[in-house]
Amino acid sequence: MDMQPFLDTFFEESFEGLDIMEQALLALEPGVAPDRETLDAVFRAAHSIKGGSGTFGLPAVAGYTHDVETLLDRLREGETTLGEEVRGALLESVDVTRGLLAALRDGVEPDAAAVAASTARLQALLGASSGATDAPGTAMPAAAADAESADGPGWRVRFAPQPHLFTTGNDPARLIRDLEALGPVAAECDSSALPPWSELDPEACHLQWTLTVHGGSEAAIRDILEWVEDDAEIAIEPLPGAAEEPPAGPAVEPAPAGTAGEPATERAAPPARGGSSVRVQTEKIDALIDLVGELVITQSMLLDTARGCDEVTARRLRDGLAQLERNTRELQEGVMRIRMVPIQFAYARLPRLVHDTAGQLGKDIHLDLAGEQTEVDKTVSERLTDPLVHLLRNAVDHGIEPPEARRAAGKPEQGTIRVAAEHRGGNVVIEIVDDGKGLDRERILARARAQGLPGAEREDLDDAAVFDFIFEPGFSTHEEVTEVSGRGVGMDVVRRNIRELGGSLQVASTPGEGSRFIISLPLTLTIVDGQLLRVGEEIYVVPLPAVLESLQVNPEQLRDVAGQGRVCAWRDGYVPVVGLDRLFGLERRPDEHGRTLMMVLESEDARVGVLVDELLEQQQVVVKSLEANYAPVPGSMGATILGDGRVALILDVAGLLALSRERPAIPLAAG
Repeated sequence: MDMQPFLDTFFEESFEGLDIMEQALLALEPGVAPDRETLDAVFRAAHSIKGGSGTFGLPAVAGYTHDVETLLDRLREGETTLGEEVRGALLESVDVTRGLLAALRDGVEPDAAAVAASTARLQALLGASSGATDAPGTAMPAAAADAESADGPGWRVRFAPQPHLFTTGNDPARLIRDLEALGPVAAECDSSALPPWSELDPEACHLQWTLTVHGGSEAAIRDILEWVEDDAEIAIEPLPGAAEEPPAGPAVEPAPAGTAGEPATERAAPPARGGSSVRVQTEKIDALIDLVGELVITQSMLLDTARGCDEVTARRLRDGLAQLERNTRELQEGVMRIRMVPIQFAYARLPRLVHDTAGQLGKDIHLDLAGEQTEVDKTVSERLTDPLVHLLRNAVDHGIEPPEARRAAGKPEQGTIRVAAEHRGGNVVIEIVDDGKGLDRERILARARAQGLPGAEREDLDDAAVFDFIFEPGFSTHEEVTEVSGRGVGMDVVRRNIRELGGSLQVASTPGEGSRFIISLPLTLTIVDGQLLRVGEEIYVVPLPAVLESLQVNPEQLRDVAGQGRVCAWRDGYVPVVGLDRLFGLERRPDEHGRTLMMVLESEDARVGVLVDELLEQQQVVVKSLEANYAPVPGSMGATILGDGRVALILDVAGLLALSRERPAIPLAAG
C-alpha cells in the first residue's frame, strides 16, 4: 500500500494541530489557573501528533513530543503550575515540532541543536516538577504515573474497532502496548467476526478485544484510546472492588446489549459528526476555477457573435446564452464558495508574533483581533499573511512606545494593536490600528527630500502624499535598523504584495495617537462583475462595486485647482477628476456640446471622478494577472479578455488616485 497519501494527511493535520496548540497556549495566562478545556485542547493536539508519529514510524517526533505531552499532563493534573517559563517552553516546543515535521516532510535534516536544547529545557521543567529528571528516551509516561497512584484492581475495557481502522493508520497492537504502560494487561480476543478465509479482506479489522488493565485511571485509558474514539466502540468500567473515580470527560456509552457477538460488518457505522468534509488539493480547485473562467470568456465570445446574426437566430442564441449565463454564475459561485475560508487563518501567526516581539523589546502590548470569521478567498488569505506579519512587527517595534515613554505621554503602559476585518461592498477590508506615537510627518518629508524622491520638493503635499513615501523602495527614517524591523524597510514589498492581490494599502496617522493601515482586497482573484467603458478607441473595465454614479458633466462644472489637478462639483462637495486620456495618452471625444460622461468611483474613503466617452455593457470578466503575463501597469489591478478577443485593463481606483497625484491633469485652458 502506498502510505504517502496518509502521511501527507498526517502532516497537514499535525500542522493544524500545532496552530491550535499555539493559539490555545497564548490564550492561557501565566500565573493563573489554566482553563481545563483549553488545556485539554493543547494536550489532545500534542497527543495526536505523538500517536500519529508512532504509527507512521517517525521516532524523532514521537520521542520529542513525549516530553511535551508529559509536561502538559502534569499541568492537567496540577503537578506543575503554568508560569511564563513553562508556557515559553511549550511555545518553543510548537516551533520545534513544526520544524521537525517540516524537515521530515521535505526530506531534509532537522535542526538537531534546536531539538536538543528544547528537550533539555522540557526535561529540566519535568525534573523540577517531579523531583527527578527523566532520562532522555526513557521518561516515564504520564499515564504510568497514574498507574502508580491508582487505587483498586483496575479496569475492564471493551475495544471493538470498526473494520476500516487500519485505513486510518491506527494499529490495535500499538494501542494495547501503550495500555501496558499503565499496568499489566490481559487481552481476550473475540474473533467471531472473522469471515471465511476465501472472503478475508487483509485490510479490514475483524477482531475485537476485552482488555483487563490492572492499573491506571479511566482518564489515562481514555487518553490512550482517544486517537481511535471515532473509529471504534469503546467502553470502560471498573473491575469489581475498584475505587469509584469521577468521570474526567463525557461518559462513553457502553456497547449496546447483544452486539458483542455480532459480526463487525453487520453493525451500523457510527453517525457522522456535524456534516462530512473532504480534503482537496488547492491545485485541483484552481484548475476548476480556471475552467470556469474560460467558460465565462467563451460565453462572452458567443454573445458577441450573436450580434452579427439575423434576428431569429440571434434571439434563439441569446435565450440559450441567458440560460448558460445563469448556470455559469451558479457554477462559479459554487466553486468560489469552496475556496472561501475565514480570515482567522491569516490571523494565526499574529498573537505569537506580538507576544514574542513585545517580550523581546520589553513592551506590554494587547492584540485585539476582530472579524475572524470574515471569509476571503483561500489564496488571498495565504498571501495576506506576510504583509500582515510585516505591518504588525513594525507596529510593535516602532509604533507602540516603550512603557516609560507611554507613561510620560499620559498613556496607559499597555499599548493596543487592533486588527479588524470586515466586508465592505465587494471587498474585504482589514485595518491595523495602533495607539502608538504615530508617523513623524516632518521627518518622513525631510528624508524623502534628502533621497531626492520625485514630488518631495513640493510644498503643498498633504499627509497622504507624505506618508506615501514610506512605501518607496529602501525608504527608512531610521538611522539604525533593529533586529525586528524598520518602519519603511520592506514596506514597498508589502504594498506590492497587496497590489498583486488586486488590492490597495493606505495609511493615516495622527501624532501621539497612532497609525492606521487600511488594506482593501477583492473577495476573489479570478472573476468579477465589471462595467465596461470606452475612452477613445480603448475599452476599460471597472469593478461594479466601485461604481457610485455615472453622470453627464459640462465643461464649466470642472475646475482646475492650482497644483492639485482638477475637481468637479458633485452632490454637496467636490471630487477629484481623473482623465484616463491624460493618464494613458489617449484621445478622448466629448460630444458636440463639449459634454462628457463622468463615473464617480469609490475605494475606501476616497472617491474619484473618471471622464469617459461611452458606457458599455456590464458583464463578468476573468481577471488575468499583468505581473505574471506582461508587466505591472500603474492604475490597473489586472486585465481581461473580451468577447472579441481584445485585452482590456481592469481599473484600480486607489491606483488611479495615486497615479493622478504623480501625473497632475493638464489645466483646462491648456487642454
